[in-house]
Amino acid sequence: MSMTQHAEPAVSTPPAPGPKETDGRTAERPLALRLLARPEIGVFLGAVAVWVFFLISAPPVRDGSSMANILYQSSTIGIMALPVALLMIGGEFDLSAGVAVITSALTAAMLSYQLTANVWVGVVAALLVSLGVGFFNGWLVVKTGLPSFLVTLGTFLILQGVNLAVTKLVTGNVATDDISDMDGFEQASKLFASSFTIGGVNVKITVVWWLVFAALATWVLLRTKYGNWIFAVGGNKDSARAVGVPVTFTKISLFMLVGFGAWFVGMHQLFSFNTVQSGEGVGQELIYISAAVIGGCLLTGGAGSAIGPVFGAFMFGMVQQGIVYAGWNPDWFKAFLGVMLLGAVLINLWVSRTATRR
Repeated sequence: MSMTQHAEPAVSTPPAPGPKETDGRTAERPLALRLLARPEIGVFLGAVAVWVFFLISAPPVRDGSSMANILYQSSTIGIMALPVALLMIGGEFDLSAGVAVITSALTAAMLSYQLTANVWVGVVAALLVSLGVGFFNGWLVVKTGLPSFLVTLGTFLILQGVNLAVTKLVTGNVATDDISDMDGFEQASKLFASSFTIGGVNVKITVVWWLVFAALATWVLLRTKYGNWIFAVGGNKDSARAVGVPVTFTKISLFMLVGFGAWFVGMHQLFSFNTVQSGEGVGQELIYISAAVIGGCLLTGGAGSAIGPVFGAFMFGMVQQGIVYAGWNPDWFKAFLGVMLLGAVLINLWVSRTATRR
């Protein structure tokens, strides 16, 4: 008789209930850290703090006309800070942006006056010159591989000298002639330097253009292929080129976009004051770059937003006018800007480390 052994089936015991194990790659970060990862959050909180500070310390700020003036000052900075920010996200920056604004205004004013032509002739010529300066900067950076700091520093010095020398040669003065009585002036002024009334408060048209350009830049960055290219070339241009990103086109077009911004702001200055001083614009490039940095754009490229520089420009306008409304010595303005810039850099550093910490 044979005996057959039957193995008892194995009984599996379910694991005791407990917290689900996750590693650092799959764990979802808290909402607060995800918000901190947004580059514009820090500057938004800073802008609110500066606004509240001046609301308390400078009572005239509470008036609607004062706030409209603050927004106007912010818009003249913010319109240029937007393309400068996009360029920085793309891994470059432009030291000639400030004097390029004056170059554009001088070109339009002198061509219109000397040719006794419609001012729109000068406006179109100034646009071509501004785009040409941007193309030259971008082409030289891409083709030579030189740092944009050196290339645009050279352009800055060239434009600064040309602005003064050509203006003196053509007009015999350091400023252009008044063009307010020329054909086309009123139409151009409505586009670049008009104002409108809301609730009894006079608002400059540049505030509207500033917000429109900010919305457009945000859409480009977040919803278009070109926006992806900007982030890619700023992060690593060699890797971007390897996956088919047109690095040369992207970089040159970003410099030309700065040229477009310089043209627009230059036209606003010309049609606001009817004349242009050839020595202006020096130092403004640092204001534009600082607004972008305060807005969360990294100097190393590859990170940033279009909304952040809007708040950065607002902080600049708020401080610039708030000091005046508070009755303080305006000589402190640059000191405030320095504190804001250093504070923003430190906050951005802390935010980036906190947001990426597992």
